[in-house]
Amino acid sequence: MPPPVVVPREGHRISRRDIDPDALRVLYRLQQNRFTAYLVGGGVRDLLLGRRPKDFDVGTDAHPPQIKRLFRNCWIIGRRFRLAHIKFGTKTIEVATFRKIVTEPVGDAADESVVVASAPPEPDPPRDPGMMRADHGVMHRDNLFGTPEEDAFRRDFTINGLFYDVATRSVIDYVGGLEDLERRVLRSIGDPRVRFVEDPVRMFRAAVFAARLGFDMDAEVIEAIAEHRRLIAKASPARLMEEYFKVLRSGCALETFRALDRVRLLELVTPQLANAPDAVWDSLAKLDQYRQRFPSAPPELTTTILIGAVLEPLGVLKRPAGLGTARSDPRGEKLDFGMLAVPRRDLERLRQLLQTVPRLVDPTVPPRVARGLPHRPAFADSVTWLEVFGDAPDIVERWKHARATREHHAPADSPAHGRGRGHGHGHGHGRGHAPSPRHHEPRGIPEGATPLSDHGGADDAQPQQPQARRRRRRRRGRGGGGAPAAS
Repeated sequence: MPPPVVVPREGHRISRRDIDPDALRVLYRLQQNRFTAYLVGGGVRDLLLGRRPKDFDVGTDAHPPQIKRLFRNCWIIGRRFRLAHIKFGTKTIEVATFRKIVTEPVGDAADESVVVASAPPEPDPPRDPGMMRADHGVMHRDNLFGTPEEDAFRRDFTINGLFYDVATRSVIDYVGGLEDLERRVLRSIGDPRVRFVEDPVRMFRAAVFAARLGFDMDAEVIEAIAEHRRLIAKASPARLMEEYFKVLRSGCALETFRALDRVRLLELVTPQLANAPDAVWDSLAKLDQYRQRFPSAPPELTTTILIGAVLEPLGVLKRPAGLGTARSDPRGEKLDFGMLAVPRRDLERLRQLLQTVPRLVDPTVPPRVARGLPHRPAFADSVTWLEVFGDAPDIVERWKHARATREHHAPADSPAHGRGRGHGHGHGHGRGHAPSPRHHEPRGIPEGATPLSDHGGADDAQPQQPQARRRRRRRRGRGGGGAPAAS
């Protein structure tokens, strides 16, 4: 293979000031421990385009157990290919070992330095040969650890195969991604007909990247999508649901769904959107307009708001039987949206939201009812919904003030502070339920008052000692086991 194109610092626009400091910390620590470590993927692409990256991923030749030994805040995830997630508060830096895809069975003559990526985290992982298999027309290949060059050619599109070396401050290009960035063309690494059969979701991502970046898809990519588009039905519904959330959160959902419609993928994944009414496209335009006000997706854009932007204008929740194949199960109603299964928690929260929003804008709501609205579980999402899709800025500001006041005074473990847990925009993975308010609201305190335990009380306030339980004296004589009365 030809040597890579290496662009020194003066030849590109990436500055370390634009890179997340925690990602830099990970890169420097790996390099200080004699590992190769690069910034990889979409982060490099976006920095070269002058865009703000959504996240910063790291590629390295260190194996997952070696990464974990360097970072106490590291968790190893994944079964098919193990990844290291390094946590900094609510932020996660994903670190992946360089890997390659085996195109044919590996014999005994395989390189001894290559180990199976899916092997358990042992000091000396077993060297099982990588094999290629096919299920229902979709090829699956076991991943092996590899070199930076092999890792670049494993990626989907050339613009995503660029590396940034923080040590030399240079950009490394093995796949021609720099030229495609200049030409603003989305081109597959390798034959797209093979790459799309390996992973049909790449067809979906091709349309998404082209729409989001304003690029043209390469002619071979367009032809391969037309030939293999029906393989999208073999993709994981949960993975496609996550891709939909990414699109809705991106700030260019309208153009992206239009692009998916043009390549005829939309009609296969969610046929309800292929001939959607104008109300759906208007809703997506308002969602994009709200999202573009922020440099990154705000936490208020929960998955409930995102999926509701599509389902509500379709009139799904107004139909007795749901949408198409909606069905009920013992744990509650489940709604299938084309290939996608809408999470039950988002569906229930959306129903609550649509019941709360009309009361927020109704001037005839009794004061007693209005005072109780901020305590409803879907209140925060309802205010965001009104801000995104409503046209009442004065009302929104009044209720936003009420929301901020409630979140300020609520205990740290109350639903007000845990809002969005389990249905946020993808960064949180909390699985527990918030405790009921009756478990943390002290009794006997008037509304609006603050208990001493929350703020420490006055300087001379002493901790309240629990009262000893008074033992009841046992009554003797009547029916008891005491001595008989004297005669």
